[in-house]
Amino acid sequence: MARTAQMRLMELMVLKQDIAPVIEYIGKKESFQLQNRQNEDTSKSKDFDVDSNFYTSLRNASVNLDIPLSDEEFSSMEIAAPNAKDREDAARILKAYNDLESELEAAAAEVTKTSDAYKEALAFANLKVSFSEIDNLSFLALRVGKIDPAGFDEVKQQLGVKAVVVALGDDKSHILVAASKKNSAEVDLVLQKLGFVALDIPENFEGVPEDVLNGLASQKNKAVDKYDELAQTRANFAETHKLAIHHLIKLFAIGVQISDVERNLESTELVYRIVGWVPLTECDTYMKELDSITQGRIAIRIYSPLEIPDVVAGKEQVPVKLTHGRFVKSFERMIFSYGSPLYGTIDPTPFVAVFFTLLFGIMFGDLGQGLVFLLMGILMAAKVIKVGGWNKFAPIFIAIGVSSSLMGFLTGEFFSNETLLEPAAEWVTGLFGTPHAPILKMMPSSDPSSIVAMFGVFGVAVGIGFIINTIGLIVNIINNIIRRRYDEAFFGKNGLAGAVFFWYVVALIIRMVVFHHSIAVYDWIVIGVSLFFAAFAEPFENLVAGRKPLLENGVGTYLISGVVELIEVISGYLSNTVSFVRVGAFALSHAVLDFLILTLTNMVGGEGSVAGIAILIIGNAIIIVLEGMIVAIQVIRLQYYEFFSKFFNETGSEFKPFRFENR
Repeated sequence: MARTAQMRLMELMVLKQDIAPVIEYIGKKESFQLQNRQNEDTSKSKDFDVDSNFYTSLRNASVNLDIPLSDEEFSSMEIAAPNAKDREDAARILKAYNDLESELEAAAAEVTKTSDAYKEALAFANLKVSFSEIDNLSFLALRVGKIDPAGFDEVKQQLGVKAVVVALGDDKSHILVAASKKNSAEVDLVLQKLGFVALDIPENFEGVPEDVLNGLASQKNKAVDKYDELAQTRANFAETHKLAIHHLIKLFAIGVQISDVERNLESTELVYRIVGWVPLTECDTYMKELDSITQGRIAIRIYSPLEIPDVVAGKEQVPVKLTHGRFVKSFERMIFSYGSPLYGTIDPTPFVAVFFTLLFGIMFGDLGQGLVFLLMGILMAAKVIKVGGWNKFAPIFIAIGVSSSLMGFLTGEFFSNETLLEPAAEWVTGLFGTPHAPILKMMPSSDPSSIVAMFGVFGVAVGIGFIINTIGLIVNIINNIIRRRYDEAFFGKNGLAGAVFFWYVVALIIRMVVFHHSIAVYDWIVIGVSLFFAAFAEPFENLVAGRKPLLENGVGTYLISGVVELIEVISGYLSNTVSFVRVGAFALSHAVLDFLILTLTNMVGGEGSVAGIAILIIGNAIIIVLEGMIVAIQVIRLQYYEFFSKFFNETGSEFKPFRFENR
């Protein structure tokens, strides 16, 4: 039987100059579980902020430039840390991006300023009051006057966003200044310093002068044109630098994670200490490759679990790693969702893979519906269908598709049709005797053979239950022997005593039913002795384990608890076995549902009518989705309660190696 992978504790002493490439290597290998990560040392933070700042700035830039990474792009992470050239490239791109954003921001402010000024002036273009009164009626303060043409640019620079300055003529000797009322005093002060001479507007002049409006409109249009030009430049920048930005984001995502690990390691000024669990099979590779990466500037020590005081004392658990092929590996999450096996014990995953596939197929027997699961699994494995983390379960869909299809062929069901497979069934049965269809009849009828076949399915289900319970008991006995817990291995409900009772009773029933044997005295002796050591095991367990006193709570309590345990042993094994009758019941219910769909189809005109086809499609879809989920839940329940409960009395710690994540 397969056991959990052997682990070793590896201690690395790494010089500061080599720490980044060593962590990068560990992350790429994905087989090193860090042990000594501590709380973040804030005194080190400044040394590690560079890559984090680059990463954050690049992500913000990608969003603002409307070129964010998709989930698919981020899933194809480039496992490499940024180097000096990558940091130079990032700094150069970010500088160009920031400069462009600053120009665009200034251009947007200029557009807003000139547009507001033009709208404000335009509102008073047809105002039938004197120009001299506009200041009292508007939020806009207008100043018209003369200035030295050489000082025009100086006026614009000093007023900045506080006012719009418009040249009234080609020589820029006359200007119009438009500002909000709240800024008018500050604007007048600046104009006075720069030699501005206000012009007298005729007292009876009404509205806003046409050349003033034209000047404001021209200024607004120039601002809009400049903004549009910069926006196009920004779009071109995004398209030109898209790949480079995405590449750098992926690199700095790795850099950030390396920095996170580095800042949390034990260290001195020059040396870092990394401690973690590694599979034994990987140790030689780590030693050779780390020595090559650091050019020999590394010290490596490897410890077996029994050399670690905390492990021996039971204060620390050795992480558990399961090693499987692709098919069995897809069932690992089912194990870890219940609990992790203890280190060094038997790996139950292969048994779970076989039992789940077999039980699901028996309960969900339909060739057509099984082929749907099979096709779905194939498409998920080929990533034609992408359902996130569910794609890793593609082998499970393929397996249950095959088992359901085989069971469906035996029962003659194909998308609820009971006649399509008859020729194939008659050909197969004809090879072994009289041809008949289906090979295995599930639906009850007046034919006595159908009743026999139906109860045969129930018998097979109970037989499978016996095998599953037996394997669970054997796993428990072997695990306890491996761990040198002989008291639990030989006594108690799930120990050898309970197993002997269970097996002997089943063998006795078979002898009585098949061979018509009667119960003998030795049968009662074997059953009684095994049942006694299973139910009244406390003093014997304490004796073997060396615990005292043998009866912790006295004889009276021992007898009462023994009687209760006696009832528990008998009822427990009975329920554990009978529980598998549900497998046959679900197989029968699936056949009944197929029969109901076929009956409804015939009631509306048969498979050749539109209504009949609709009922077939909808009915089969409901069975595939809803009953598929129900059957899966029932199979998992049987695994948890009838199999895992035999040996999962204590759980271990799952192996969780350090790996770079998509961030």
